[in-house]
Amino acid sequence: MPEWALYALASAAGYLAGSIPFGLVITRAAGLGDIRAIGSGNIGATNVLRTGRKDLALATLLLDSLKAGLAAFAFTQVAGREVGFMAGAAAFIGHCYPVWLNFKGGKGIATYAGLLVFVTPLKGLVIAAPIWLGLFALTRISSLAALTAAVAVPPGTYMMGERNPVILGGLTLLSVFVFWTHRANLGRLIKGTEPRFGTPKAKPEE
Repeated sequence: MPEWALYALASAAGYLAGSIPFGLVITRAAGLGDIRAIGSGNIGATNVLRTGRKDLALATLLLDSLKAGLAAFAFTQVAGREVGFMAGAAAFIGHCYPVWLNFKGGKGIATYAGLLVFVTPLKGLVIAAPIWLGLFALTRISSLAALTAAVAVPPGTYMMGERNPVILGGLTLLSVFVFWTHRANLGRLIKGTEPRFGTPKAKPEE
């Protein structure tokens, strides 16, 4: 198969895998209704946790991670790391803009983490996870923890020995994209109005 066709197949398969809205599917199956009607209004694990169901939030986190990670892993085995990275990156895009939900999805942190586990291997996650966990524990502001961790991933991965320019460039683009998906949060962080986790919200985020 030509190289361009491998990249196209990886992108399409990754995007469709990433588009599966596990948070919405799981909460509806549990009889909790539409997860988009509460909290931040998105379909990710952090918002699922606002239902009070830690088990469902953990399941969402794992499944959202695996849909990028397994896509990356499968195509890495078949066609190499660059094609695998493309599949995982496409899953990230699919999660943020799922075709099944009129292109309105989550913010991509769990899918990004899953990609890091299977592509870097673990280098990026070793950098990002402690930063996210530490900042979230200190501030209870999920978006601040996510943005800070995203900033640290490309240089941290490089410092831990990653030298593939496709991987490093792709991680940089995905980290920039995390700021785009969190743009409303970023605005509130600058204003000092971003709510801490557990604070009731009057309506979903725009």
